[in-house]
Amino acid sequence: MKRFGPLKEVAVKEFIQIFRDPASIRMLFLMPFLQILLFGYVVNLNVNHIPLAVFDLDNSRQSRALISRFLDSKYFDAAAYVKTNHQVVRLINQFKVKGVLKFDHGFGGDIVGRQTAPVQLILDGTISNSTGITLNYATQIVQEYNDSLQKREEWEFPSKIPPPGGVIMDPVAWFNPNLKTRYYYLPALVGLIVMTSTVTLASMAVVREKEIGTIEQILVTPISKLQFILGKTIPFALIGLFSAAVTTAVSVFWFHVSIQGSVLLLFFGTVLFILCTLGAGLLISTISQTQQQAMLISFLFQNPFMQFSGFIFPISNMPKIVQWFSYLNPLRYYLYILRGVFLKGIGISILWGQFLGLTILAFAILGLAVMRFQKTVG
Repeated sequence: MKRFGPLKEVAVKEFIQIFRDPASIRMLFLMPFLQILLFGYVVNLNVNHIPLAVFDLDNSRQSRALISRFLDSKYFDAAAYVKTNHQVVRLINQFKVKGVLKFDHGFGGDIVGRQTAPVQLILDGTISNSTGITLNYATQIVQEYNDSLQKREEWEFPSKIPPPGGVIMDPVAWFNPNLKTRYYYLPALVGLIVMTSTVTLASMAVVREKEIGTIEQILVTPISKLQFILGKTIPFALIGLFSAAVTTAVSVFWFHVSIQGSVLLLFFGTVLFILCTLGAGLLISTISQTQQQAMLISFLFQNPFMQFSGFIFPISNMPKIVQWFSYLNPLRYYLYILRGVFLKGIGISILWGQFLGLTILAFAILGLAVMRFQKTVG
């Protein structure tokens, strides 16, 4: 037990140093709390209550019925009723509406005459993602309206020969039936919070000793460099596990994102990911001379890791060369594990490749960081 005495003393010293610093406390507790509230309540890619202008030149019973279907849904709200093309252009340019539903003269007559009745939906395409979702909503509403017309015609004219059979698509979304954005982002937020806390704090821990000139004093004491590194990083590993546990608990009990898979598997994946981020933080500390430098480099380090991990943008949509570089990103593997365990309930038989990737990166990053640290302080 004596050989672990110096390691314990360094770890206790680091804990005291962390909780003595108000900035560190805010980073540990306030920032994760704000992030999870932000992604849970504010960040929402679901499109509801779209402001819609109605441009009805027909003003028939049929056009009013279709308009009612749009406005009675939760997707569209009536923002304006317009009578000229000039009003349409002005409302879209002023960002007051996202779309305009336009009926030309004769819409109702075409339906009564059993002819194709065109209706135009003019959309603001500046935000392509929401525009595509809006178009899907509108297509669904029009299809339901067509179905109601067909059923009514079959009831009114039972002797009419029915039209030939068609194809009806019955879409089913697995794992997230209601397609809620928070179900996609909150599990991944565990990885983002763990990375932010462990990389930032670990990168400044050793630099702090170098900046105030105490690292030489510590290294001349009866403590090896490995014990010093472990003593410095163990507190941050525990903090990372604590952050992951808190974020997971809030996601499950507050936002009702249930864990479908093994919690133990999730724990092992988190430990491997923390080893990668601690190694990255230690590596940053060896090339930094001040805490400000370490903070800046850690932010520059984390941003591409987040962008190329699939946290926001699908990796499959990225250029091929970026997809290959993403295999060097530990957050990529961890997000697969998080979403796989949280949402799909899959196990090690499918996720073994992600665990293998994290294990290789953990040994590589930690080994490089330790060698660099020994060379720097040796």
